[in-house]
Amino acid sequence: MDYHWLCRGDVEVLAAIQARYSCRAYQPRPIEQDKLTRLLEAARLAPSARNLQDWRFVIVTAQQAKHALAQAANNQMFIADAGAIIVACSVSRHVMRCGQAVGPIDVAIALEHICLEATELGLATCWIGSFWPDKVRPIVGIPEDVQIIELLAVGYPADQPKPKQRLDLRQIACLERWSFKPGKT
Repeated sequence: MDYHWLCRGDVEVLAAIQARYSCRAYQPRPIEQDKLTRLLEAARLAPSARNLQDWRFVIVTAQQAKHALAQAANNQMFIADAGAIIVACSVSRHVMRCGQAVGPIDVAIALEHICLEATELGLATCWIGSFWPDKVRPIVGIPEDVQIIELLAVGYPADQPKPKQRLDLRQIACLERWSFKPGKT
């Protein structure tokens, strides 16, 4: 089957997608303000359900707060070395007709925009889903009615990407109708 229809797009974007990786070692170096602004602009331009733009971001650069966030993130201390930790939140409880909450989806789209722009700027990122929201909340003053969706470490990498293991396109996409074999994942 011809899968060329899956591979349309801007080559520069695809290059950023290919280069992006989950960085787990950072240089203890600050991120320039203009780069932080570009990362947030990338997030601001992300699509959202009903154009709610429900994402909110707390950018943490102070070492003491980053250390506390790393502890609240299941003691993943490598993130304290990142130039910034972004605490990504949603202020919406809206649920789409399909039954999915918009918050996690909208925030994920915006965060991936940040990841791709970070890659373009020579920065690296790591999604952090292992954290205790009740411990993160007081560190950065997030109100109880706001959902903390994800943490994102951003900074200058001190490691190298490892080869990515990805499924073949035929294992994840089919044309027109479901054609995946039962029991095959």
